[in-house]
Amino acid sequence: MSFSSEAKAELCRAAMQKKCCAVAEAYGILLYSNTFSPREIRIITGSTEFAERLPRLFKRAFGVRFDTIPPEGRKGKFSFSVTDREKIAQIFRAFGTETEDAISLLINLAVLEEDCCKASFVRGAFLAGGSITDPEKRYHLELVTPHMSVSRGTYSLLLEIGFEPKEARRAASYITYFKQSEAIEDFLTVIGAPVAAMEIMSAKVEKDMRNTINRKVNCDSANADKIVSAAQNQLEAIRRIDREYGLDSLPEGLQQAALLRIANPEASLAELSVLSDPPVTKSCLSHRLKKLLTYSPETSSS
Repeated sequence: MSFSSEAKAELCRAAMQKKCCAVAEAYGILLYSNTFSPREIRIITGSTEFAERLPRLFKRAFGVRFDTIPPEGRKGKFSFSVTDREKIAQIFRAFGTETEDAISLLINLAVLEEDCCKASFVRGAFLAGGSITDPEKRYHLELVTPHMSVSRGTYSLLLEIGFEPKEARRAASYITYFKQSEAIEDFLTVIGAPVAAMEIMSAKVEKDMRNTINRKVNCDSANADKIVSAAQNQLEAIRRIDREYGLDSLPEGLQQAALLRIANPEASLAELSVLSDPPVTKSCLSHRLKKLLTYSPETSSS
């Protein structure tokens, strides 16, 4: 099951205690459904939980039953429809509209005066026309409708309840979306999916931990590469000195540094300074190793 499906399944477990909230949720579903017109209402979903919730929700909100429901044992897509004109008129009246006046779909905000009803409306919109990306991959939640007026109304409604969504158009669809993890967490919590919100928080913590570890590993790897590269340059310089002048030509301090590097080709500067006998500071040892890189008997002294 996808993360989006899991979030919708959680939303479908929300109680239907208040009729006003049931009406508001059904309103969101209808405005984001496949067909909502004076002639037909049709809702198609691939969610088993949503399919189980719809008949109970419509009975609670409008006191009506669907004219067509999926057969028992159905798998895949579930289709619900209402074609009886009186039932459709009853549903439209619940939203303050007569069917003969329903020229275009608009959100009647008078039906959504209470905060609980606004949250229920958005829950319905998400169940019918929403999706959310797996937070392990990226953060993206969107509501999709073919009706510009519905999209604009939802945008205004979200602003009223404290959100700042973005808007976009994709082909013939209008999108209201969020890309910030905190906004998506708050959105899911408000509409009744706190478990999904917590999963996003957990995913974000895990991502941050992985990024921190990766940065540290990369930093350590880069430092190790620098150490290896510096050691190789020093060893090449020591071999050149041995070949051209002999290591005995080196002053005592430089000779000690050269022999120490030969014996410990992969050691860091800090490790070499500890191994020195007598011990020397990192600064002193660094100075000596740098002198080996350009050593010649004429210009160098200990």
